Amino acid sequence: MTANGYGCLSRQFPSTPRGARLARRTVVRQLEQWGFGPMSDASCSVALVVAELAANAVCHGRLRGRNFHLRVDYEGPASRFRIEVSDAVLGRVPEQPTLPEDDRESGRGLFLVESLATRWGWESRNPIGKTVWAEVAAALPGATAWSSSA
Repeated sequence: MTANGYGCLSRQFPSTPRGARLARRTVVRQLEQWGFGPMSDASCSVALVVAELAANAVCHGRLRGRNFHLRVDYEGPASRFRIEVSDAVLGRVPEQPTLPEDDRESGRGLFLVESLATRWGWESRNPIGKTVWAEVAAALPGATAWSSSA
């Protein structure tokens, strides 16, 4: 992380379930280096968002022979993480999340992302594919909120 509170992780992973797991683990290790312990709220929230977006890229955005790309930016002055997962398929874009029937085993990923993120969305990617992004609020490690007492 830079002295003024910025950090960036950018890496490609195989479009496989193993690649999605590796992406989550890589992010948790990077956040720990930036001062966000693995059990901190920020690390847990970012890890869950990465896991869901990476799983969606693997399940719905996989194109044979293409990796997915993960980028995590920490913007300390803005107290937020921006997570971007890019895949090679534009035809399947995220829809507004809704909770599935109780007996369904899947379909809750974007609902979780929406619950944890302050904002999220997607955009087409040049020359092919799409990027799904989410922003998660998090203060600088070790920062305390200023408060006044009356």
